[in-house]
Amino acid sequence: MTRLGDLERAVMDVLWDAAPAASGGVTVREVADALDGRELAYTTVMTVLDRLAGKGMVQREREGRAWRYRPAATREAHIAQLMLEALDLGGSRDAALVRFARSVTGTEADVLRAALSAEAGATGPATGATAETAETGTTGTATVEDGPTGRIEDPRPGRPALDEATDR
Repeated sequence: MTRLGDLERAVMDVLWDAAPAASGGVTVREVADALDGRELAYTTVMTVLDRLAGKGMVQREREGRAWRYRPAATREAHIAQLMLEALDLGGSRDAALVRFARSVTGTEADVLRAALSAEAGATGPATGATAETAETGTTGTATVEDGPTGRIEDPRPGRPALDEATDR
């Protein structure tokens, strides 16, 4: 997954914030208007959205002469992907995970425990990851959404994608 520059991040934040209300996507003009404090040219916003589409971060659909844009994945799925990529940077994955676990708050630790428990209970000892019980909010402590397709792709070889549709 691609790391985002400041302007790309601002544009993605607009798309992510608009995603539930604008399931059909938003136009370049709507994104530019939402970024009104930045005083950006329409063509600048159009270029950023075009580049984000090229990177696979946004999906676009033609509507008349304009394009409508929507995020390819949720903010949470993007962040989870960045975290997985950070673990792949080298060194000890275990040490990095332990360090991360020690840095989270009590509530965050509870969410992680519930997710790990649900994962272990749903997959059994010999199978791969197939459930997202904690991610769909059944713990009552947090709700984490996955992508519009209901899948979170794991870039590591041999790890299946998590599919929300098969877990409910």
